[in-house]
Amino acid sequence: MLKDGIAGLEEAAHDLCVVGAGPVGVALATNLARRGRRVLVLESGGTNAEPDIQDLSSAMLLDPKHHDDMMIAVARRLGGTSNLWGGRCLPYDPIDFERRDWVDARWPIGIGDIQPYLGKAALATLSGEPTYREPIPELSLIDNSFSCDTLERWANTTAAQTIHSEELAKNPKLDLRTHATLTGIDFSESGRVQAINITHSKTGERIRLRIDTLVIAAGGLESARLLLATQRSCPSRFGGEDGPLGRTYMGHLVGEIADIVFTRDVFERAFDFHVDLHGSYVRRRIAASADIQRKNQLLNAAFWPVVPPIGDARHGSAILSLVYLAMSFGPLGRLLVAEVIRRRQVSSGSSRRAPHFANVLTGLPAALAFGYNFMRRRYMHHMRLPGLFIYNRAHRYGLSYHAEQAPRRDSRVRLSEETDRLSVPKLIIDYRFCAQDAQSVIKSHSLLEAWLQHNNLGHLEYRVRPEERAAAILDQACHGTHQIGLARMGYGRNDAVVDANLQTFDASNLYVASTAVLPTSSQANPTLTAVALALRLADHLAMKETTELRGKTTSAH
Repeated sequence: MLKDGIAGLEEAAHDLCVVGAGPVGVALATNLARRGRRVLVLESGGTNAEPDIQDLSSAMLLDPKHHDDMMIAVARRLGGTSNLWGGRCLPYDPIDFERRDWVDARWPIGIGDIQPYLGKAALATLSGEPTYREPIPELSLIDNSFSCDTLERWANTTAAQTIHSEELAKNPKLDLRTHATLTGIDFSESGRVQAINITHSKTGERIRLRIDTLVIAAGGLESARLLLATQRSCPSRFGGEDGPLGRTYMGHLVGEIADIVFTRDVFERAFDFHVDLHGSYVRRRIAASADIQRKNQLLNAAFWPVVPPIGDARHGSAILSLVYLAMSFGPLGRLLVAEVIRRRQVSSGSSRRAPHFANVLTGLPAALAFGYNFMRRRYMHHMRLPGLFIYNRAHRYGLSYHAEQAPRRDSRVRLSEETDRLSVPKLIIDYRFCAQDAQSVIKSHSLLEAWLQHNNLGHLEYRVRPEERAAAILDQACHGTHQIGLARMGYGRNDAVVDANLQTFDASNLYVASTAVLPTSSQANPTLTAVALALRLADHLAMKETTELRGKTTSAH
């Protein structure tokens, strides 16, 4: 049941508390509530965006050029960052879970531990069936150094609160409180969580609530922040100041340093958005095989063709200029794409709109027809068109990459001496990219170019000279929305915060369900994998409770 505020919480009975009502927290909470568990969910925000609540997530960015502004990196409201999310869903790859000598991370689970939960995660994100490959008809390849049939799926509805609206509103086992912020965790002498401090996000009213099990599912940055705050009362907790908590902060490298020119029509047309047989929009990606990644010690990366930079009016396209003009107007642009994407697209052009208006006027009928059709397929259809892919007679497109970032201890967050208005310490974000990140992207491009030519599929034309490519990649590198690795999984408290079951090493009844637990960033967006891990945690918690009840029954006899 959905309620606003914290009134009556001290009298209510709950089996566990989930902090955060984003896609991960909501998937976990609704799953456990369906099993009959009494679940309390604390959401710091309300049902809509509120500037004074969003400000609670403000942080100091040591390098704002490379980290997204916190106003678009997080959403402190019901549904969390699913309100900002584009909806791309795909799982991590098997190689991501392997022990790779060139990546400083070790997963305590394998791909087989995740796969049984992908179907449930796809259902929880409304992204169709868990099918992530689709061969290209009539295309034969000489070698399989790269794949071109892997799919990214797109959620038909992105907001978690909409996907799970009926359960959130009606399930009596679910007690979802908005404007309820976790501001402190009390531990017993044995190290277990015994109570939490909850503050009304607007009035400042405070209560202390005893709990049995606590799951932090507040997003990558906020989850790390809450755990870091507990270190102030116990500096040795979670490995101490030099431990893993708040370190190895990762996202992805995103950008373009080359164009791809296709030579085969069947290959070019394989990368458009389309609805597959399993119920959602999909798009193919190009990725190096696991063997190629191992042989060349590559970080994982995916590629796909995109329209030319829409901000450069020299493309002469009425359609692209219409798209640019729409995106450059903030309120309209935010309806079309996620704000992170909008800002990156708009920043690619000059501030002059006149050349774009000129382009639109030269091809007005086609531009208007395209605009109507796009809006109809995006907003007037039960399957939401996630983006645009416009064919051109030159067969030339930008080649976008989405690449894994290497885990490094110096890419991190820590607490400031400054607090928010609820007295929780603010974060200092020291987010960094490194030479390995750029060199892997360069090497992946080189291998991809050889594969394209070997299979007579096309070729690459670089936008920058070889000696400038690393700098260009790092100059484009900017992230902050995926928030990976800050409380990572592992084998022990010296190099990880949680174990294979997401239980913290330092408190047996404290768990973390978040992108923060992922030890590596893959080429994939992390949401689907994080939701799958949360559903796996639901099984673990349900089994643990059953085992404990049986133990109590046996001892009573």
